[in-house]
Amino acid sequence: MIARYTLPEMGRIWDEENKLRCWLRVEIAAAEAMGSLGIIPVEAAAAIKERGSFDLARVLAVEKTTRHDVIAFLTTVAERIGPEGRWLHYGMTSSDCLDTALALQMTESLDLILAALGRLKETLKRRAHEFRKTPCIGRTHGVHAEPITFGLKLASWYAQAEREERRIESARDGVRVGKISGAVGTFAHLGPEVEERVCRILGLDPDPVSTQIVQRDRHAEYLYALASLGAALDRFATEIRHLQRSEVREVEEPFAEGQKGSSAMPHKRNPVTCEQITGLARLLRSNLIAGLENVALWHERDISHSSVERVILPDSSILAHYVLVNSNDVASGMRVYPERMLENLRTTHGVIFSQPLMLALTRTGGSREEAYAAVQRAATASWQTGRPFRDLVLEDPVITSRLSRAEIDKVFDLEHQLRNVDAIFERVFA
Repeated sequence: MIARYTLPEMGRIWDEENKLRCWLRVEIAAAEAMGSLGIIPVEAAAAIKERGSFDLARVLAVEKTTRHDVIAFLTTVAERIGPEGRWLHYGMTSSDCLDTALALQMTESLDLILAALGRLKETLKRRAHEFRKTPCIGRTHGVHAEPITFGLKLASWYAQAEREERRIESARDGVRVGKISGAVGTFAHLGPEVEERVCRILGLDPDPVSTQIVQRDRHAEYLYALASLGAALDRFATEIRHLQRSEVREVEEPFAEGQKGSSAMPHKRNPVTCEQITGLARLLRSNLIAGLENVALWHERDISHSSVERVILPDSSILAHYVLVNSNDVASGMRVYPERMLENLRTTHGVIFSQPLMLALTRTGGSREEAYAAVQRAATASWQTGRPFRDLVLEDPVITSRLSRAEIDKVFDLEHQLRNVDAIFERVFA
């Protein structure tokens, strides 16, 4: 059964309550760092850590007046701290808090995605080995080409998942930075040592050079990693969608007991989950465009990126996790029909062995063009008449004058065609 999105962890990372909780973590870390350096009283730092808290409803109420979310947050927290609250946010600008907290959210999001991707990799690996020797037809341009195995398809998806994993890890390194460098990044009011201590407390790296903000190429890389992951899952889903077509019927996404495919046609079993994955992957790619538009800002910062990020960063994170979870459900529960794969492999009457036949003829002498013409002639006759390609080859005096019956038999040996599958698996899964 395809699991609906019942994993709330990603949603919690991006909800309003947790966002403010991350802001508070940054402010407490900043107070702790400044207290240890003697910039603010140690007692004030302790009070901020002990009594620093907020009520979301109160923050939203104050924001109606201030029309500034950070000021509303700081006002609410300071109310709860008491007199020592005057040291809260000392020497900082809003983006010191915002961007550092955002790094915490993005890092935590990618940790969840990496964990889910690890589960998908394990599923693909298991099912690749399950179908390592299951022959099916390989298609190019949607047309039968040469035999492969279904396990090879899965191994290819596994290898791509590994590449996506490396991209996500790179993006995680890119966004795992904080900044406490002030209004234009000059540390005019707090020295770099404060930033270094804050980042150490929070498990982040200091941004080597920032303006008022952490530069948005980092966030664009984050969105690219999610969009690329979506494209990989789209590739997987698109393949399943084709293989589930009635005239193909080689693979089918899971269909639960009691599930309905159509309000009008009771027989329908549609690849709805794979189609959903394809559709949401398009949204992930479109959000990347907005992320790239955010890279170029005026001077040390403008605010044109902020409103966009409030939509695309949570949405892309949640969507990427959603399609990843559902892709694993599809890969784990999909029904595979090896007999139908063999049936389809034989539908083109054996013309899929045209290349090994041409190569065998080429090895006997003569030009490649002559060999190609002889094989194409027999293949065309097979297409037009429906007669087995092998029978037409054995009747062709040009071919039989150069190849023995044993040599022709080897050309049509499916196991010989697939003899290197194990070597490919060794490369992928070593």
